[in-house]
Amino acid sequence: MKKTLGILGGMGPAATCDLMEKIVALTAADRDQDHIHILADVDTDIPDRTAAILHGGQDPAPEMIACAGRLRAAGADFLIMPCNTAHYFYDRIAAAVDIPMLHMPRLTAAVLREAGVKKAAVLATDGTVRSGVYAEALAGAGVEPVYPGPEHQALIMRLIYDGVKGRKLPLADIPVEDILADLRRRGAEKFLLACTELPIAFRELGIREDCLDPTRVLAFSAVRFAGARTAVPDPW
Repeated sequence: MKKTLGILGGMGPAATCDLMEKIVALTAADRDQDHIHILADVDTDIPDRTAAILHGGQDPAPEMIACAGRLRAAGADFLIMPCNTAHYFYDRIAAAVDIPMLHMPRLTAAVLREAGVKKAAVLATDGTVRSGVYAEALAGAGVEPVYPGPEHQALIMRLIYDGVKGRKLPLADIPVEDILADLRRRGAEKFLLACTELPIAFRELGIREDCLDPTRVLAFSAVRFAGARTAVPDPW
């Protein structure tokens, strides 16, 4: 019998939908019943994670813990969060529920280790970068992180917040290829799309080469953890 998945969603809504689409696409299914049972709480009341980590904003953990509790009460057997920055609060949330919770950055770092990658660029929010969420996960896998310089990091933030979340800036206005070229010159072998809005942006921009999507890693891992068959043995 397959396990029921609970998704702590709403961080943001488009990223939650992107995750669910990837779960469906990565499941080997000939009929509806072959897919996994998913409970999703798209909780848009969760305060901004970067604002909390860097600027003294409202603590999002209590609302995330409440979200996890609702999913557990509804029948979830395990949990995932389609928000990289939110993993700064992972320990507090995982400790509040009595079911497993997958960890997206650690799963992503394990994929890089298995692929023999030694140096990976981290494209993410300021909160994810400065909190060390990926630095810790990558260190455990023997992978050296590379980060955009200050000007390029500011552009990545605009791409995330104004381009995808706010939809008030054309994605093509951000010189993403220039940012990637600089990171490649500095030794990056892979580009981690370590904010769940970035796979959406990169797909719309048609950028795929050398990219690793943690949302896809999480989706693939969730399908396997739930006990369903994956559509491909290795989706990277």
